[in-house]
Amino acid sequence: MRGLIIEDEAGRERILIGAPIPEAANRVRTDEARVRELWGPRFPDLEQYMGWYRDYQHSTNGILILSDDGFDRLILGDPVPDPNIGKRIGPNTGLLVNDPEGFERSGYGLIDVEGRYRVGLGIDSNRSQESLMLMLHDNDRVGISVAEGEDRIFIGKAPNGYYQGPDEPFLGLAVMRDGDVVRNLNVLEGN
Repeated sequence: MRGLIIEDEAGRERILIGAPIPEAANRVRTDEARVRELWGPRFPDLEQYMGWYRDYQHSTNGILILSDDGFDRLILGDPVPDPNIGKRIGPNTGLLVNDPEGFERSGYGLIDVEGRYRVGLGIDSNRSQESLMLMLHDNDRVGISVAEGEDRIFIGKAPNGYYQGPDEPFLGLAVMRDGDVVRNLNVLEGN
């Protein structure tokens, strides 16, 4: 495998460059024993999580910066790795910023969902939920979403059925509580 590994002055692997990036002995993400030890307590059913985790995309074609203790911190790649909490819905080309424990906190990317592209800039909470999202989906949705759990405010344009009835497109502001629309201002209503 070709690639470049840059070590710090203590001999720790810190920057991985390649297509795909080379393996790193101290990278937490690719060390199942360390994943179990360090991330396992977050997941009630560890064996189920580990079963899913083995199928995640962990590599990238690009550049990955590791913390001194082996956590993924910054990734620029095509495609970028899946988040530690689930698979992406398609390959994503972009830039990711992870917290000190290697969990995704922000990203900007172009994702291919069965030939339809989505461009997004997301900022995640410490509970691994998208809290602020700027999105543009080809022929679909464009807008800004601010969320906390199932509570969300959406400003933008969405196709039929997103924030109105099944036959009504949406352009405006929608407020959701526990996943249900409780208020909306649809400027397309009653054209």
